[in-house]
Amino acid sequence: MLPFTLESATEKVRLAEYGWNTRDPERVALAYSPDTKWRNRVEFPQGRDEVCEFLTRKWAREHEYRLVKELWAFTGNRIAVRYAYEYRDDSGQWFRAYGNENWEFDADVLMTGRHASINEKPIAPEDRKLHLPLGPRPADHPGLTELGF
Repeated sequence: MLPFTLESATEKVRLAEYGWNTRDPERVALAYSPDTKWRNRVEFPQGRDEVCEFLTRKWAREHEYRLVKELWAFTGNRIAVRYAYEYRDDSGQWFRAYGNENWEFDADVLMTGRHASINEKPIAPEDRKLHLPLGPRPADHPGLTELGF
């Protein structure tokens, strides 16, 4: 699968989106190498166990989490994505986060590095755009470009 092609990079991004939308930290962590290193806002998880702990905390406070990812660029063993996700907190306030990620993979196509840059803002419930069912995004649901992100 390495080096990535347009088809394999697009598939990898969609599989990552599917995984994150399950909100299953243990399942999602399996996509990362045992020694993966992340940069995510002010947290720097290292290894699958810390990634799993990070995701458990994240999804415990981000209710009704819905994510859409889109391939931005790729070369060799690296992929860049952009994404948006929406969630509500315990008080019922909705948020939309926008971000970019840079990914690096090993020969087994496990992610060894994830560098995320994220911006977030509160939104009104009527401003939500990611009205997705739980689980994988349906194939006919619009992507980021079609949603105007």
